[in-house]
Amino acid sequence: MSETSRNGRWPHRAAWGLVFALLLAPTAVAGDKGRSARVRDAAKGKGSAKMDILVRFHRAPGAAERSLVRALGGQERRKLNAASRWLSFRLPAHRVAALADNAAVDYVGIDEPVMTLMDVAREASNEPVAPAPDSAYKGAGVTIAVVDSGVALHPDIQTLTAVVDVVGNTTAHAAPPAESIDPNGHGTHVAGIMVGSGLHSGGRMAGIAPAASLVSVRVLDDVGRGLSSDVLAGLQWIRDHHAEYGIRVINLSLGHPVYESATVDPLVEAVDQLWDAGIVVVCSAGNRGRSGAATITSPCNSRKVITVGATNDNHTGPITDDKIATYSSRGPTPIDLVAKPDLVAPGNRIVSLRSAGSHMDMLLPDRRVAADPAQPDVMEYVEMSGTSMASPIVAATAALMIEKDPSLNPGSVKARLMMSARKPAFGDPLMSGAGYLDIQGALSAAWTAADAPSPRAVVDVEAGVMAFENTSVLWGSDVFSLRVLWSDSVAWSDPSAVLEPFLFTIGQMWPAGVDEAQAEIWPESEIWPEAEIWPDGGTWIPEITDPEQLGPVMTEALSSGFRDP
Repeated sequence: MSETSRNGRWPHRAAWGLVFALLLAPTAVAGDKGRSARVRDAAKGKGSAKMDILVRFHRAPGAAERSLVRALGGQERRKLNAASRWLSFRLPAHRVAALADNAAVDYVGIDEPVMTLMDVAREASNEPVAPAPDSAYKGAGVTIAVVDSGVALHPDIQTLTAVVDVVGNTTAHAAPPAESIDPNGHGTHVAGIMVGSGLHSGGRMAGIAPAASLVSVRVLDDVGRGLSSDVLAGLQWIRDHHAEYGIRVINLSLGHPVYESATVDPLVEAVDQLWDAGIVVVCSAGNRGRSGAATITSPCNSRKVITVGATNDNHTGPITDDKIATYSSRGPTPIDLVAKPDLVAPGNRIVSLRSAGSHMDMLLPDRRVAADPAQPDVMEYVEMSGTSMASPIVAATAALMIEKDPSLNPGSVKARLMMSARKPAFGDPLMSGAGYLDIQGALSAAWTAADAPSPRAVVDVEAGVMAFENTSVLWGSDVFSLRVLWSDSVAWSDPSAVLEPFLFTIGQMWPAGVDEAQAEIWPESEIWPEAEIWPDGGTWIPEITDPEQLGPVMTEALSSGFRDP
């Protein structure tokens, strides 16, 4: 979905370039004589200690270039393609400046250790690894529909079975995979998180469910624009053809602000119909979290669907240092006051598939990532951030769950995901939902539910107190109590209540006389202090220029610039 800052303008192209740093071989800083700032800082005070560096020459390196580095005490570490102009050397730190100052050298940078961010996201999500039995599930036999800007013909997309292009077409119809396109780049990245094979990264950047089949439903144009009617047409095509293609899961990393109650929202009606037809619908919560509470977007305001917020995994597998991404939209939903998101998953700086030459690829070239350090100029992957990236991790997890147990209905999938999510000891469940995705826990779970609607908040404005519908009643079993789902995140007025239709929180929650849909949730430090669960960090806010040019339905492609450091 599209995000704007408080001044309501779109980001200047130059400003976007400030947001994202290169993961490999950053461009030289002016006046630094061909050395990256990181090399300069790392070489200080190291004397003759050896450093691993990458050197780019003005021409394809030959004997003269190799002799130059050897004369400075360097040892070649890896044979690289000469046409790339790069050499990999181990060099004494005090000789780095001399090498960088040489007229033959274009650039010197550290030979950075490559961290596969999908690997980090998988570890943070507790994906089972061999020899765990559940590690064998890769989504085989399950089809996921991605409703987005299309999917490029990337070598890591091996399971695309059909494409539907709604953009510019009055009727939606399926076409062969060979006709698939993504002129924006967002949909390809989302698809790779789910079904990327990792073929060109040695498996390191594979998606969560690489054996799942994929159907691409393109509803957004080259700059990520679309109308609600476009999305509606795509969802209707899925409803009419889901049995033909075996579609069991849908991912929607798009949305628009909530303008009306879910009871009359056409997109909510469409996703609810798909849910009732037995299809698990997963969607991104939105990137409007900096605007505070009640920023969940449509159609994620549906009580039925699985709404996913984003965490910042801080580039580490353990979740002890993770936090809710500051951009991740917060509940409750506007107008209907439904408790959302349902759970959270990694969404910050996720590396997935690049759609070469697409709008996003050309707008933000510094996000491109090389999979192989030996070929730093071959960049087939790209880094993006947003709840758009968290949602497909959960959608792919649903595919694994259905592969393991094809009889699962959407309600049981949602219940298992929320019940098994790792619970914070305290915090704000309208930021974190039921907790942090646990793939292994979801695969091991055995709970079943006819349906699992998200609970509503019930507000007494005059008294300034709030209650929530108890999920044990909504979901039909005392094991599903909201006290269990939210664990110790909330202080309840009656700790013994299990089967009560409503659970009341302790303390004054809502300032008297404040409109319910716009009230600040909650008054500071009353009961769920903001930063108690994975404390928020600072995030760069882009400058916005022209929101009027955008349709009411947007990907988070542009707003994926909201990235925690």
